[in-house]
Amino acid sequence: MSDYKPLSDYGLVGNLETCALVGRDGAIDWCCLPRLNSSSVFAAILDADDGGRFAIHPTGEYEAEQEYMERTNVLQTTFHTESGTAHVTDFMPLSPDNEGNQPKVRGLYRNVVCTEGSVDFTVEFDPLFDYARADSRVEPIEDGVVATGDARRISLSSPHSLDCGDGAARTTFSLSEYDSEWFVLEYGTRAPTDADSCERLLDNTIEFWRDWAHTCPDDEDCPFAGRGHDEVVRSDLVLKLLTYQGTGGITAAPTTSLPEVVGGVRNWDYRYNWLRDGAFTVRAFGNLGDTEEAVNYLDDFLELGRAVDPSDLQPIYGLQHDSTYEEQELDHLDGYRNSSPVRIGNGAADQLQLGIYGELILAIHQLSWSDRSIAGEDWAAVREIVEYVCEIWERPDSGIWEMRSGPKQFVHSKAMCWVAVDRGIEMAEANDFDAPLDEWRDEREAIKETVLERGFDEEQNSFTQAFDDDQLDASLLLLPLTGLLPFDDPRIEGTIESVVDRLATDEGFVYRYEHDELPGDEGTFVLCSFWLVDCLARMDRVERAREIFENLKEQFSPLGLVSEEIDAETGELLGNYPQAFSHIGFVNSALFLHEAEEGIEIQPFGPESA
Repeated sequence: MSDYKPLSDYGLVGNLETCALVGRDGAIDWCCLPRLNSSSVFAAILDADDGGRFAIHPTGEYEAEQEYMERTNVLQTTFHTESGTAHVTDFMPLSPDNEGNQPKVRGLYRNVVCTEGSVDFTVEFDPLFDYARADSRVEPIEDGVVATGDARRISLSSPHSLDCGDGAARTTFSLSEYDSEWFVLEYGTRAPTDADSCERLLDNTIEFWRDWAHTCPDDEDCPFAGRGHDEVVRSDLVLKLLTYQGTGGITAAPTTSLPEVVGGVRNWDYRYNWLRDGAFTVRAFGNLGDTEEAVNYLDDFLELGRAVDPSDLQPIYGLQHDSTYEEQELDHLDGYRNSSPVRIGNGAADQLQLGIYGELILAIHQLSWSDRSIAGEDWAAVREIVEYVCEIWERPDSGIWEMRSGPKQFVHSKAMCWVAVDRGIEMAEANDFDAPLDEWRDEREAIKETVLERGFDEEQNSFTQAFDDDQLDASLLLLPLTGLLPFDDPRIEGTIESVVDRLATDEGFVYRYEHDELPGDEGTFVLCSFWLVDCLARMDRVERAREIFENLKEQFSPLGLVSEEIDAETGELLGNYPQAFSHIGFVNSALFLHEAEEGIEIQPFGPESA
């Protein structure tokens, strides 16, 4: 157990195709090649003994810290030893070489530099392909080693001779002050390894990220200036890092099976793109000025909407739409801190989740506020989705939390069906699109009446998770944020108070719901906690909203990264890491707080409806 680092000890690097988790001890403990949803090459985070890693660290005792180079996803780990100080800089190239007709440079670059005194280093290169299931081999070649397993081949270029044995390669070396050496992991294509080329790629990658990263202009009133600004910039960079360049899709997290509670069974594969994240993602990107990313993200889903019948839309998709979704358990891996099972694939792809239709329409509606107009072919897809929602909204489903205990009449799902029809009507009216508006208005009213009648418990003075139920659910915080009812409606006020009383800790960290069918507990859900911030900010309880926001920010890792959940007692990060939804929630809450503190009247997801 001691071989497992806390998640807050990891930084993330990537190249818009894949990512790698780099520990504060200089070990790459998780990396899938060539894409983020490929099988792993290094998976020590899921099995410290038999998962595989690529480590560069001082040979003796040391202290270490990590930081990103300012406004980049270039990571620097600094080691302090008795004899000297050195750092390892990790990055994956993104540069002008990757644009146009130039071949993409695919590699993971590690630069070791001694800045003071001298430092002895150890290198351990132990790739174990296909989640450590394949027969992996490491053999010497000129200037390094080559590793093979399943159908893949990678190589490590090293300035020092590597000793091969037991499927791994190792070496030790010493650096004196100002010495600099490069280790390059190559995959897919030949990557330049000479020092001059490596330095050029590093400079270009730094330039790429700094040109892209969000900035607050000095001559404008930036909503993210002041408290939380650096974390907003980091969240922006994380979201970009989790974006797949080929389609514009965003993976929920770069990892699988990091547990929602240590030792528990709530371990899921999050290397997919969720339709439910749509409106929040578009809002976050849009308000950060990343309009191109927002459009590309939505175009990916619109392409699906045009290509398939609404009944065939899945809740999740692979980054290239060609993934295997079948859920498997990898019994040969121990799991992070012995949390099993380790899963790959995600059975949620086969679920009916009615909320995805509202999320998709809401995201399109969000973009319609910007310079992006709705094309005729897009409207045809929107109309088809709205008409389908009108047909099926009364069906039970698996809900936003992908319950595995069987379908229910989830209130959030019904509310998102209302959103789909409501925003469809608004877009048709605003653009004079052809639509059966009278029929849609009737269905919109029928959905709302049903939610108000069957989803609200007068005895509890709160909406409930499902019709005719008494359980509470944090997704109910979205009811006013989507405009079903205004914030000052007594039923909304009662619901928010119930969430605070029954699902929130004293720090304002919010659990998703009160119980489900799985054994064990889970941590507080970061995104739900930010939803509470949003609601309180809109209810003129800004001081408390700001307090919770700051409490959450304090739980981020030293690098400004956050996972899916937080242990309410210890503050430990839990679940897959870093989590896109959590960072999206942070960005949106920062904007809500700014609007509330400045008295700006900007509707979150379109005009409110009473």
